[in-house]
Amino acid sequence: MTDRHAGYVIVLSEDLREDDAQAMIDAFKLFRSVLTVEPIKGNPEIQIATHRARAEIEKKLWKALHGEGS
Repeated sequence: MTDRHAGYVIVLSEDLREDDAQAMIDAFKLFRSVLTVEPIKGNPEIQIATHRARAEIEKKLWKALHGEGS
């Protein structure tokens, strides 16, 4: 059985200003399966769960609005 990865924590060598980090954030968004890229504020497990729940709700709402799956 293979372990599943929920996300990755990338440690920067030094703190970056938000505007200086934007190019790096944009680059990470290009990877397949990347849902969000944002600085970690608090518990990363909560951030992962929140973004997954939001994405699932958006997907269901999209299907409901466009009549898919009916």
